[in-house]
Amino acid sequence: MILIIDNGGQYVHRIHRSLRYLGITSKMVPNTIPLSDIEKNSEIKGIILSGGPDIEKASSCKDIILNSKVPILGICLGHQLIAKAYNGVIERAEMEEYAHTKIYIKKKDKLFENIPSPFIAWASHKDEVKVPPKSFEILAYSDICDVEAMKHLEKPIYGVQFHPEVAHTEYGSEILKNFCKICGISFKD
Repeated sequence: MILIIDNGGQYVHRIHRSLRYLGITSKMVPNTIPLSDIEKNSEIKGIILSGGPDIEKASSCKDIILNSKVPILGICLGHQLIAKAYNGVIERAEMEEYAHTKIYIKKKDKLFENIPSPFIAWASHKDEVKVPPKSFEILAYSDICDVEAMKHLEKPIYGVQFHPEVAHTEYGSEILKNFCKICGISFKD
């Protein structure tokens, strides 16, 4: 099961639905859930941090981000929350993104396995990661955002600024499927 932490984003139900289309069980929970409740459930194989409107209201996820023992994927605000938890820099974007964006893969990784570069993704944000944390590497960028995707150097923690859960993103379901594989969930080919 993938646990979806709801940070109040407009696409949180879309994450749940996209996982269901892949045959993956998921459960949405509020971002106030304590890490101890997550650790009690051995069925949880990974965590997705949803997008949302307010980084301060979602900051209660910090303990989960820093101490979870299962893989994490942050989407949009979730991506920014990961960067903030590890002392990256989040600031207002020079150009707000509310449209299709061409994403260039800088470094191939399990998250982008079998994904061509570039691909088109849907972006919807005002803020962005300006400087990734020192313990992270940049996996993808766009013409207007230097950190479209990042990964922790040692832990299975990923962040994407764009929205893989929406139909407007090319290969979005493949990216979610790749994250599930990182979590140890297998698929029948």
